[in-house]
Parts: sequence; C-alpha cells; structure tokens
Amino acid sequence: MKVNIITLGCSKNTVDSENIAGHLRKAGIDVYFDRAKNDCDVVIVNTCGFIGDAKEESVNTLLQQVEVKTNGRKRRRIIAAGCLVERYRDELRREIPEIDAFYGVHEWDDLIKSLVRDSRGPFEAERTLSTPTHYGYLKISEGCNRRCAYCAIPMIRGAHKSRPIDDLVAEAQQMVEGGVKEIIVIAQDTTYYGRDLYGRCRLGDLLERLATESGAAWIRLHYTFPTSFPEDAIEVIRRHDNICNYIDIPLQHIDSGILRSMQRGIDREGTLCLLEKFRQQLPDVAIRTTLIVGYPGETEEQFQELKQFVADTRFDRMGVFAYSPEEGTPAYALGDPVEEAEKQRRVDELMALQEQISLEKNEAKVGHTFKTIIDRQESDYWVGRTEYDSPEVDDEVLVYSSRPLKIGEFYDVTITEALENDLIGTLQTS
Repeated sequence: MKVNIITLGCSKNTVDSENIAGHLRKAGIDVYFDRAKNDCDVVIVNTCGFIGDAKEESVNTLLQQVEVKTNGRKRRRIIAAGCLVERYRDELRREIPEIDAFYGVHEWDDLIKSLVRDSRGPFEAERTLSTPTHYGYLKISEGCNRRCAYCAIPMIRGAHKSRPIDDLVAEAQQMVEGGVKEIIVIAQDTTYYGRDLYGRCRLGDLLERLATESGAAWIRLHYTFPTSFPEDAIEVIRRHDNICNYIDIPLQHIDSGILRSMQRGIDREGTLCLLEKFRQQLPDVAIRTTLIVGYPGETEEQFQELKQFVADTRFDRMGVFAYSPEEGTPAYALGDPVEEAEKQRRVDELMALQEQISLEKNEAKVGHTFKTIIDRQESDYWVGRTEYDSPEVDDEVLVYSSRPLKIGEFYDVTITEALENDLIGTLQTS
C-alpha cells in the first residue's frame, strides 16, 4: 500500500500528519508527503478550518483529489481529516460524497486503525518528519483554554492539554539524534503550557531542559500569548545561547476597545509594557507578530491607531489578516460590517508600512556577519536563515559561495545587500 498525506494549514497540522505517517511506516506502508503525487492507493488530506481562505483551500484540495479519482487514475480511497472535518463533517459528507472517510482531530487513532488493523501505542509515539531533516516542530500541547472572540480553535481542538516535560525532552532528543539541528516549539498557546498538568505555567522549565538536555543547536519559540506571559521564560531565553533570540507573539490589535471585544485579556498599556520588557531583557530579540484588521466595529481611527503602533514598534516580522467571521464564535454575533474592500485596503497599508520597516532593519545588517543555517540550494545560490527567522514564514539569506555548502549546516555569512524580505550575503573568508 502507498499513502500520500497532503497537509494544509499550520505547523501543528504538520506534526499531526507526521505522527500518522510514523504509525503507517512502522506497519510497512509507503508514505509520501507530495501534493502532486497521483499514483497512491490512499490520499489523506489533513485540512485546515481556521478562517475563510483556509477553509476554501481545504475544500478545493479535496475536490482536486476527487477529480483525480474520477478520471480513473490509481486512487482507491480519499480520506478527509483534521480541522475542517471536525467543524463541517456533515456538510462535507453531503457536498462531496466521493470522499471515502472522514476523521476529525480527535480521531487520529481511528484513522490509523482503518489502515493498520493492529496499530498500537499512543498517537505521539511514532513520527516521521516531513520537514527537511535539519529542523522540526515540537508540539508541546493540544487545544486551547483562551476564549478569543474571533477564534474557532477551542471549538475544534478542545481544552488545553499539556504533554509531560519528560516526554517532550525525550522526543526532542530523538529528533536531534535523527539529524535535527533546530527545534521549533509550537502549540495553540505555548505560554499556557503546564497549567493543566502541573498547576502553573512550566514553559520556562521546559525551555531550560530543552536547552540543556536536547542537544539542539537552535530552539525557537512560536505561538506565545501576551496575557500573563511567563517572565521566567524570558530569563531562560536570555541565559541560553542555543535558544534563538526570537519570539512569535500574535498581538492582533492595540486599541483597548477592540482588544476587549476580542476577549484578549490585555489592553494597550499591558501590550506596550510587555514589548518594552522583551526589549529591555532581550535587547537582541526579533519579535514576530500577527494583526487582524476589519474586526467588527473597527473604525478608521482605531485602524490609524494600529498603523501608528506598527510604525512606532517596528516589528522585525509581521503578518496581517483580514477578519473572517467564524460560525459559533462570540464575534460572529457582531456581524461583519467592514466591507471586504476596506479590509483589504487596511491589510495592504499595514503590509506596505511593514515592508519599509523590514527593508530598513535589513539594511542595518549589511556589513555584519551572522550564523546562518542552510535550508536548500536554488540555482547558483544557497538559501539559509539566521536565528531571527523561522522557516516558511520569515526572511531568508541568499548565500553566494564558490564552494558547495551542506544543507542543514551552519556557516558564518557576511551580509552584502538588503531587500525588503531577504538578505544577500557571502561566506566569511577569515
């Protein structure tokens, strides 16, 4: 049997797909992660159901697989899985009857057993990485206890459930033994880690043990939450050279009224204090954030306040989403009064501002030398990243070298040129 797994959405979905693949491969099944592959007996589409664009991509991907099956190419079964199934199983079954099976995010064991009858062991016990071998994601918990008004994740994934520290350290060690140099810590909310299992936040303790026991060259922290950010985690990041000076913290907005309606648990003043704390205690930190524009009731004045906040704060990395009304969330009852064209204008304005900020920050790096990990080769140059950039979402370093470089290895690269979203450099020769 050959199984192809197509993963949509976030890196947390990526880990779920990798756990599925690990169980299947242990049973002797050939598993692929290749969207273009059409000769497998089974295709599993691990869907995303977070916002409108992601749901549309998931549905279109399922329809593409149905078309391949209908056209008579080798395709025995189509399995729809993941977040979209968890939210819209009945609708999908009704609208796309050609799909053979549906499994939500709480039914991974059932999915595996449908293909491997004698499958045993916990879902997280087996894993085959789909990322390049030198980096991988470590999912430290499942679900979310936050109740942000716009977000459907708690409905999909359920309550926050932390994994034990010992299990996570063991998995990280196994990843490093398999060649992983960079471990990226993820969850729906990494800063809630441990509250359910240990009675208090243990993110700092986890980072300490990962830094001292995993053997990873780089450890990177994603998906933090601004409310009650654990101060001990900041201190751990400061003390350990192998924890990247990088914090991913989706702030969503700065206007206190919008933040209150979003049920974020923090206001403008609290946000500004937290950012100041980061930059005081971690002077070299790169801060990545995401923002939402067009939230119900967002006025032009509130948008301008957000725009000024971006100009003043000068984030290292930033993404912007247009608000998407999601059924079942508290914000859904507020309607969707901001026109789509106006939402897009606000997205474009913020991103244009951020591009200029990014260019200026990158220009300041010209002439400096940075430790760089090489991700891949393209044409006549190599593509890498510094500790200030996460794979897939952040800037890259285009490295020109007269000698071959090794993918997954670190090199000292001197920056010679800056672009809005990339750096260009050469190997340090002395």
